[in-house]
Amino acid sequence: MSGGPAITLKSQPIDGSNSNSGNAAGQQQQSANGAASASASAASSSAQGAAANVPPAQEGTRQNSLQRIQQRKQKVFNLPESQKLAKLSMYSACQAEGCRCTGWKTPQENRHRDVESSYCPEFSEECRNVSCRHPLRTHIAHLTEISRSSMDDLLGAIIDMENLFMSMQRVEDEDTKKVYLYLFRLLRQCVLTRQQAVIRGPLGDPPFESPCITKAVLSLVFYKYNHLNQTELQTMTEVAKTFLNFLNHYNFESPSARRGDLTLTHEDASTYKINYTRWLVFCHVPAFCNSLRQFETSLVFGRTLLRTVFQYMSQQLRKKCISERDRFPEDKRSIITQMPKFLEALRAELLKDDSPIWDSSYRPPNSFVIQQRKRHQEVAPTAGVSNAAAASASTNKRSSVGEPLHKRPKKEIPERCSSENLDDLPIEVVTRAMKAVSESKTTNKAEILFPVNVSRDENVKAEEQKRAIEFHVVGNSLTKPVDKQTVLWLLGLQLVFAHQLPEMPREYISQLVFDTKHKTLALIKENQPIGGICFRPFPSQGFTEIVFCAVTMAEQVKGYGTHLMNHLKDYSIQRGIKHLLTFADCDAIGYFKKQGFSKDIKLARPVYAGYIKEYDSATLMHCELHPSIVNTQFIAVIRNQSEILKELIAQRHNEVQKVRTGLTCFKEGLPSIPVESIPGLREIGWKPQMRPVRASRPLEESSDPEKLATSFGSVLQSVRQHATAWPFLRPVTAAEVPDYYDHIKYPMDLKTMGERLKKGYYQTRRLFMADMARIFSNCRFYNSPETEYYRCANSLERYFQTKMRELGLWDK
Repeated sequence: MSGGPAITLKSQPIDGSNSNSGNAAGQQQQSANGAASASASAASSSAQGAAANVPPAQEGTRQNSLQRIQQRKQKVFNLPESQKLAKLSMYSACQAEGCRCTGWKTPQENRHRDVESSYCPEFSEECRNVSCRHPLRTHIAHLTEISRSSMDDLLGAIIDMENLFMSMQRVEDEDTKKVYLYLFRLLRQCVLTRQQAVIRGPLGDPPFESPCITKAVLSLVFYKYNHLNQTELQTMTEVAKTFLNFLNHYNFESPSARRGDLTLTHEDASTYKINYTRWLVFCHVPAFCNSLRQFETSLVFGRTLLRTVFQYMSQQLRKKCISERDRFPEDKRSIITQMPKFLEALRAELLKDDSPIWDSSYRPPNSFVIQQRKRHQEVAPTAGVSNAAAASASTNKRSSVGEPLHKRPKKEIPERCSSENLDDLPIEVVTRAMKAVSESKTTNKAEILFPVNVSRDENVKAEEQKRAIEFHVVGNSLTKPVDKQTVLWLLGLQLVFAHQLPEMPREYISQLVFDTKHKTLALIKENQPIGGICFRPFPSQGFTEIVFCAVTMAEQVKGYGTHLMNHLKDYSIQRGIKHLLTFADCDAIGYFKKQGFSKDIKLARPVYAGYIKEYDSATLMHCELHPSIVNTQFIAVIRNQSEILKELIAQRHNEVQKVRTGLTCFKEGLPSIPVESIPGLREIGWKPQMRPVRASRPLEESSDPEKLATSFGSVLQSVRQHATAWPFLRPVTAAEVPDYYDHIKYPMDLKTMGERLKKGYYQTRRLFMADMARIFSNCRFYNSPETEYYRCANSLERYFQTKMRELGLWDK
């Protein structure tokens, strides 16, 4: 396998000699500005060198590429501030009014000089862009007061952007090129707006599957090898970690390279293309462009991706183990020996539809998890299959060649509090309450046999237990014979849907009920279908479309509809589907709301658009499923918990029920007493509540005035760049609006606020907020609510408040 796509790195000698830098975003035709370029592979390379089929020499080259990226960034971070601003100006929009230039262009005579080395242009030098011709200082007017760390973040994003642009020019695969272009534009926009890069859209957010590969692989160790002794179990754990490390640094083939695989169906190919794009965006590119957040492949992907790539990846891993065997230490060679056995076991579990390790509710015992955690802390994990020396490099790859040095390290996630620290009831008390509830149900026979307020759900479950009703998922097939009973049930379901949905054409109902891609959850009573839900699952998209849902008129208002939907939810969860979508007509909206559906669609439209059937005069509704909930048991569990809670309250009440004398201290002349001194309060479980200490604001009036002014400048610049800020950028003139100053006695605008900020007028945040509020109140006073100006004021005010909250300057 040739591996994944390559990241092209801009040539940058460490001493900075004979190297050129350019404006990739502002002038794409000469992105490197004449600089020499070098190509370096960047797929799943790392300090471990765990890529599938890469010779050691190439692994060293990849490591050097990572180091060169970091060294170049560090060199840029250490430049004088004037050179940093010159570099930033090439990617910063001109601040001159009406100018649309997106970056300062080096004058013609200095085009081949590099601001990253010895060249530092004067702030008075004009932009080469004929439509601009403004001096460099107009491109950096908004950057002069930003902090050093913010400036370094922007410079790091620019270097990442230049590397992406060069890679985009050289990569041959069209799918990969589109991803690079998307990320390039994202970083370009982030540099222009000075915001953090956030990836949104139809790809979704990590993790993409549950359980993830890491959890499933560690579950496999317990599931298959828990019977082994400690030494052998430790060996298999190391084998699992080696496999995960190999996967995290593996080069995936592009979708176009897999088109010749005849075993892949169209749906499998489409799913792989989505996962490949996710891998590029969230795992692969961020390893080299640390302006983007990086995720480990094994932590965000699950069974679907691993099934697709496992066969070829396992072959590569076996070859790698054989070729690297002699380079392993003696005490680690058992990992090489056990790897084929482990891969075969994992392959078997991948092919099983009912494998427990891929069940999100499967949990190894806590003792096993704690033991593995202790081992992980005591023993450094195996670095990979390349060489033993790479192990130490893997542990600090982020600090040496990954995350930039100026970024803060991630906070450690604290361990869960122990049971002794939890403010909870003792287990003995809860057990006693559960026993009392169970005994009360047993003793009260009449209440069990003839319940007064039993729910319809309980009646339906009782019928199901007696097999008076049954639930079956049935469907047609063109590849294997369909038994007679299934055909009869499908015919009966067709009649139920046609009778209960008279406005739906019968031919359309028949087409979908007997369609091989649709299935129907049938409710069977006395061997006849009395209701059902016709649905179509889309596993690759992670949702199921509900097409028809109906119960015969004679069997309605008995709880059958709710129980049908609960069975469908459990059926979907078992197959890894967490979303249900349906178009409900006006008569069905109430039913779907009771089943947990909402008009608030949490799925991105590109996920379901083009897949789900859309209907006129119907409302799209969505239900998100929780993988840990068994929906058919949910009502009973909640009811049981309620009864236990009532019993706990009753027990507590009996323990503390005691009549106490009233307080006489007030008659004796005391004006007040501490609350905790009231007799009986502590006995019933009352505890004094500690009032939270008010956190000091990071940028209050008592703070450094320069720091406060910097924050105001950042907010003001963000507000200026907002899409709805255009009416407020400059003062209103009498020529434009003759009667404006007859109504507005105290005008204010963003330009005036900028001038006041430069003069040091805003010594407190109250002054700054008051001027900004005056802009919006003036607009709303002069303009009517239906005008565009009025709407702009409302939108911009909300945005201003959000920016102030982000800096801790808003307390309303």
